[in-house]
Amino acid sequence: MKKPFAALAGGGKREVEGNLPPTSFHLPQPSHEEFWALKDVSFEVKRGEVVGIIGRNGAGKSTLLKILSRITEPTEGRVTLRGRVASLLEVGTGFHPELTGRENIFLNGAILGMTKAEIRKKFDEIVAFAEVERFLDTPVKRYSSGMYVRLAFAVAAHLEPEILVVDEVLAVGDAEFQKKCLGKMKDVATGGRTVLFVSHNMGAVQALCSQGLLLSRGRLEHAGFVRETIQKYLIKIDTNTEVHFEPRKDMPTITRVTIDQGELQKGNLAVEIGFRSPFALNPPVPGVVVSSVLGVPVFGTNPRFHGKNFLGQAMPAGVIRVIAEKIPLISGNYQLSVYLGDWHSDYDRRLDACTFTFEESNRPANRPITEVIGHLNWEGTWSVINAGKSF
Repeated sequence: MKKPFAALAGGGKREVEGNLPPTSFHLPQPSHEEFWALKDVSFEVKRGEVVGIIGRNGAGKSTLLKILSRITEPTEGRVTLRGRVASLLEVGTGFHPELTGRENIFLNGAILGMTKAEIRKKFDEIVAFAEVERFLDTPVKRYSSGMYVRLAFAVAAHLEPEILVVDEVLAVGDAEFQKKCLGKMKDVATGGRTVLFVSHNMGAVQALCSQGLLLSRGRLEHAGFVRETIQKYLIKIDTNTEVHFEPRKDMPTITRVTIDQGELQKGNLAVEIGFRSPFALNPPVPGVVVSSVLGVPVFGTNPRFHGKNFLGQAMPAGVIRVIAEKIPLISGNYQLSVYLGDWHSDYDRRLDACTFTFEESNRPANRPITEVIGHLNWEGTWSVINAGKSF
């Protein structure tokens, strides 16, 4: 076998034991179930490749990255890595909450095998990228999730690992920071280092990666060029027009998202958003964004965009309905993300919560695919202002 830069064979499993009831009468045998998070997964990644790992929730993507990062040992098989690995799998992975941002930069560098001199050389770049200068000597346990992930990514990307492993954690950052991160990963890749990138944003995967791995129910379903891999993934996407979430006790939470299929058939997008909060939102402000299946935003709406306090009352729970009539979409599959806040802050978001299919009532037979002309059904008014002459 060729000497791969990174390779995995085998898989990981979890075992679940049932609890015995608190009685001695007719004790049942404890239930026992084997669940293979990964099974018979084998691939190789060459030095300098940028690989996107995609698949539905529960496909085994995060487990694979934990095995490659040596956080989890595979139950069977082996991992061969040649090079220093930096991983960003969860917000603050490898950070000590009691230490300051400055101290955690040096701690993470030491974990990666860097010398103090090497860390000092990159220190100013890391701080500038993370934009946490004012809080550098504050314990990271007081950081917001956005500050946490900015610093964690800056450390992982700037300390020059041969292999950079990044999970969906970038979704925590704002749009500007995500753009910076993708740019930095491109710089890392063009520098001859290897990147393994897990994301549900197919647009980002297609823009950044050259190769792709598609996981399905713990097995490797396809490996090849990233565009082919994404196409195989999109073909299998199922529509899901209603989803429920468990409420949190400490923060306002979106508890239900429903797309009215009856309205969809009329060419309207009607969305119901259920929420619950430990305190009254004054007023609750929801938002929706429709994106292509590649993750490219097409349109969105939010009362704050238009300066309209449409409710005008405080409430700790409820269901809000928004309808966009005669939406000018081209036929195809789309994803819906939902947000919840109040007039001043955002509290919860559910990215790609629902997937729906939109069908135009009168679709021209000769229209190109949406990747060529976009997603909005816009028709210009054409006229001739001069015949036989050009200027």
